[in-house]
Amino acid sequence: MPMRLAILALLTLFGPTHAKALEFADGKLQIHGFASQAVIDSSANRYYGDSPDTSFDFTELGINASYQFNPRLLISGQILSRRAGDMYDGSPSLDYGLIDYTVLSDVQHRLGVRVGRIKNPLGLYNETRDVPFTRPGIFLPQVIYYDKVRNLLLSSDGIMVYGDLYRGFGNLSATVGGGRAIADENVEWAFLGGDFAGDLEPEGLAWIGSLWYATPAEQFKVGLSGVATQLQFDAAPGGVLGAGTIDTIDLIASAEYNARDWTLVAEYSRQPLDWDDFGPFYPFDSNVIEGYYLQGSYRLRPNLEIMARYEEGFADRSDRSGRESSALTGGLTPPYDFFSKIATLGLRWDIHPKVMLRLEYQRHDGTFALSIRENPDPSELTRDWDVFAASLSVRF
Repeated sequence: MPMRLAILALLTLFGPTHAKALEFADGKLQIHGFASQAVIDSSANRYYGDSPDTSFDFTELGINASYQFNPRLLISGQILSRRAGDMYDGSPSLDYGLIDYTVLSDVQHRLGVRVGRIKNPLGLYNETRDVPFTRPGIFLPQVIYYDKVRNLLLSSDGIMVYGDLYRGFGNLSATVGGGRAIADENVEWAFLGGDFAGDLEPEGLAWIGSLWYATPAEQFKVGLSGVATQLQFDAAPGGVLGAGTIDTIDLIASAEYNARDWTLVAEYSRQPLDWDDFGPFYPFDSNVIEGYYLQGSYRLRPNLEIMARYEEGFADRSDRSGRESSALTGGLTPPYDFFSKIATLGLRWDIHPKVMLRLEYQRHDGTFALSIRENPDPSELTRDWDVFAASLSVRF
């Protein structure tokens, strides 16, 4: 869709004159929505579609609703249509849908439980990553919040217990839970390097936990979160790969400082990966993925913000040059496909409280952040490349 038509459609459907949340007399039911369209141009490599020829294939449409039966019981959910290059085709899906029951709540404590499809409380942004207005840029830091395995990180079908402790020195929050992970074809492409004969499915429960501390006004917050997942590959008869398993633990340490006009954020991730029983044709057995970034934003005016970020990610922290990993593939995959170093500069302009325009430039060294599904031929990858992107987002 041409950018002019995309913007017109968004403004017509969700523009300021219509962008009001649906309100009901009892105040218990709330319905909100959002829409976002991006245009992406890259100097090389496919990034959310055919970006070397300019891509309009990054579109998000969401509607969410919640109903507060009483002070203790809440039901909420969100339907999302997300088109992201070759990774997601825009088919509507249940982003989350849960029952939240508060067991205890007073001025010093809160204890509750959530059941259903629950957003995993990973890092600072995972629970709100699909709402354009809550992201720090058009794209999240891809060395931690990988879009190429988004569904695996995003949510789980299960149960989660959460608790908060409010004291004069600050607030402590914790969550612990378990559920079935959500895997799709993107996970197979990312963890196995292709679409092989067979199916990659979650095995057993994924275990999720987080622990956070924040000062009373949340000027400063720090936290540790993680999820442990096992995947089983059911190989088809006569396939190249055997019936193997993948074990992964994704751990994220996070820190955020908020001042009146600026915010500073840093996160660090380690993700041990183990591949077992895939047979002699699969070159990898274990490594530790590593990623980190430093990000700062400054509010020039209440409705105008600039953002700068630098991030690095490595497929194996003990092989940051990628040479050893490349050698395991017989040199078919270049060393720079095993790391990414990305510098980002962005601008956010809230044209209206319900309408946001973003502009973003990224300079990439390496291609680890890219989806293999969008870039299946490693010989066509370019090490040094640039991205220019713009997005228009609206909400009601």
